Amino acid sequence: MRPNKDHSRVRVVADAGAADHREGHVSHAINPSAAGTHGRQGSRRLQTRSSIAVVVAALVLGAAWWSRLYVASNPHAGTALPPEVVVANPLQRELETRLGFLGQFSAVNEVELRAQVGGTLKEIHFKDGDIVEQGDLLFVIDEVPYEIRLAQATAQLETAAARLELADRKLTRSVALKRTNAASGEEVDQRTSDQRAAQAALNDAHAQIRDARFDLDHCRITAPFTGRIGTHLVSVGNLVAGSRAGTSPTTLLATLVSLDPIYLDFDMSESDYLTFSRERARLSGPLANAVTISLGDENRFTRQGTLDFVDNALDRSSGTIHARATVPNPDLFLVPGEFARVRVAVAPPAPTLMVPDAAVVLDQSQHMVMTVAADGTVVPAPVQTGDLRGGLRVIQSGLAPGDRVIIDGLVHATPGTKVDPQEGTIRYDAASDGRG
Repeated sequence: MRPNKDHSRVRVVADAGAADHREGHVSHAINPSAAGTHGRQGSRRLQTRSSIAVVVAALVLGAAWWSRLYVASNPHAGTALPPEVVVANPLQRELETRLGFLGQFSAVNEVELRAQVGGTLKEIHFKDGDIVEQGDLLFVIDEVPYEIRLAQATAQLETAAARLELADRKLTRSVALKRTNAASGEEVDQRTSDQRAAQAALNDAHAQIRDARFDLDHCRITAPFTGRIGTHLVSVGNLVAGSRAGTSPTTLLATLVSLDPIYLDFDMSESDYLTFSRERARLSGPLANAVTISLGDENRFTRQGTLDFVDNALDRSSGTIHARATVPNPDLFLVPGEFARVRVAVAPPAPTLMVPDAAVVLDQSQHMVMTVAADGTVVPAPVQTGDLRGGLRVIQSGLAPGDRVIIDGLVHATPGTKVDPQEGTIRYDAASDGRG
C-alpha cells in the first residue's frame, strides 16, 4: 500500500508545480502554505480577466445593435453622398474688344544743348532737374571776345559808309563835268565802279555786324521749349567748344526733354495688327484711336491717350510694327523711359461671357471649364479664353449663357462623376478693370 501512496503524493506535487508555472511563479512542493497563497492570487486574476471579457463582449454586441438600428432608420446610410460644388451661369456683360500691349514713354521733344560759339563757360542759371520754361536763360559763355568783334565790325561799317559817301560825291561831279565835256566817259565809268565797290564794302560791313551779333547773342543759351533739364555736364570756368554748323566737335552742356504731352511707344504683333486694322477699317471712327494706360504700380487703367501713329512696315526680324500714342501729362508725373501697360479698343461693346479665372483649367494645350449637366454629371467644356475683365476671364467661345459652370470645388469635379451642385453668383469687379 505505501508505494501507491507515494505515487499519489508525487502526482499531487507535480500538479501543484504545473499550476504554479502557469501563473509565472516557482513553487516548491515542500512549502504547501506558499502554494496556497499563489493559488488564491491566480484565482483573482482569472476572475478579473473574465469580467473584462464580459464587458468587451457587451460593447461589441451594443455597437452591432446600434449599427443595425441606424441602417434600418437610414436606408441610404451605406451609400456615399456626392461631393458638393458651387455652380453659376457665366456672367454676361457688354464689353468692347481691346488689345493689350506693353509700352515705354518717350519725350515729344528732346534736345542736346550744345554751344554754337566757343569760349569760357561763365554762368549756369538752373538747378539740375528743374522744370524750365521756353526762353529761360540756362548758360552764359564769356561775351568779351564777341563784344570786341562786334565793335570791330561796327568800325568797319562806319569806314565803309564814309567811303560810299565819298564815292557818291565823286560820281556826281564826274557826271556833271561830262555834260560840259570837262570829263571823259572813262572817268565817269571809274567813279561809277568806285561807288559800287564802296556800296559792296558797306553791305559786307553790315553782314559782319550781323555775324558778330549772332555770336554774341549765342553766348547766352536759352531753353528752346518747356521741359525738364538734366544735370549740367560742364562746370563754370571750363572752355566750351562750339560750332554753328556742327561740323566740328562741340561740348555737350546738358539735355532737355519735354514732358507735356508725352509719347507712349509700343509694338504690335502681326496678328494683333491684323485684328486692329480690320476693326479700324470697319469702324472708321475715333474708337480705334482711344487708348487707356496703367503704370507699373497701378491696378487701374485711368490714364487716357490717343493713338496717332502706326508705322508703315513691319520689322522683319521681330515680326512687329511700331505704334505710338500721345498722352497728356499736365502734372508732369510721367517721364521718358517709364514702362506702362496700354489697352487699345478696337471694337464697340458686345455681349461677352465671363467666368472666374480660377474656374478655367489648362488641359495640355487647351483651356477647359467644368460644367454640371441636369443629372448632376460633371461635363468638361473646351473654351477659348480672352483677357481679364473686372477680375473675370473672358470666354470667347465654348460656353452658352445657360451652362452651369463649377466656380468652387473643382478638386471634386472629376469628369463623368456625380456632384451635388449648389447655386452661386459670379460678380464683376469694376475697380480692377480701370474705369469698369
